[in-house]
Amino acid sequence: MNKLVSICIPTFNGEQFIATAMESAISQTYSNIEIVVSDDYSTDTTVNIIEKYQKKTTIPIKIVKHSPTGIGANWNNCVKHTTGDYIKFLFQDDVLESNCIAEMMAVANANPKVGLIYCKRNFLYEKLTIEIENFINYYGSLHTHWTSFTVKEGLESGKKYLKDIALIHSPKNKIGEPTAVLLKKECFTTIGWFHEQLEQTLDHEYWYRVLKKYDVCFIDKALIYFRLHNNQASNINKSRNIPDNELLYKLYYKNIFWQLHLKNQIKLVKRYHILFKLLADFKHFFNAK
Repeated sequence: MNKLVSICIPTFNGEQFIATAMESAISQTYSNIEIVVSDDYSTDTTVNIIEKYQKKTTIPIKIVKHSPTGIGANWNNCVKHTTGDYIKFLFQDDVLESNCIAEMMAVANANPKVGLIYCKRNFLYEKLTIEIENFINYYGSLHTHWTSFTVKEGLESGKKYLKDIALIHSPKNKIGEPTAVLLKKECFTTIGWFHEQLEQTLDHEYWYRVLKKYDVCFIDKALIYFRLHNNQASNINKSRNIPDNELLYKLYYKNIFWQLHLKNQIKLVKRYHILFKLLADFKHFFNAK
């Protein structure tokens, strides 16, 4: 029997596009799925729209309310209410190709040691602005930004990714947004949960923790559509020094330090090791005199 895949849809005021996302979820050619929606108390018609799909399909659709405490908390809450063997995120603005889960699960079934499977993305937007065009030019093919190897379709050791010197360089997320990823459910037992204090980098911080323990598979096809809004792309392009960076680097130092390239290890040691911090304070004290 096909293993159960839980489609996780964290929502908040997503009435504009949620119907399109739901249609793509219930149209999957892979039959053994459930849909779990974790809603941060939307004030629009998001939940009402999803409730209509409960009557429209025989696919189990569970809607759980979640008190808003950040996007990471909502993602985690969604996973906690699943019963599947695999987790497939679908964000309220995004769309899955009808064969997305079938193709990803074919890879998962052929590679039982894999913890994370990811694919290329296509993009949805109302108008191709300069900001969106710049975003696509830079972030469109995330898997091409590794320097020591070329990502090819198939199984690879997660630690090979972590050892690449480009890991902590922009773009930091070289895997992709959650809609482009399929996770083995057991990752949340062995690795833990999304870090809820991170705001913009919690996805790839989690991917890299998974790569420390599991193999990874890349599918060289665009199986999802990631929706771009002009403000979203503009904000990313204006500043790549995102607010999460300090905590993100600390988490690199804490969780994946020994798997990193030597030069990246040195950068983090200089930044966070107590002896280097004391030396820096010592130099600053005498230079101030």
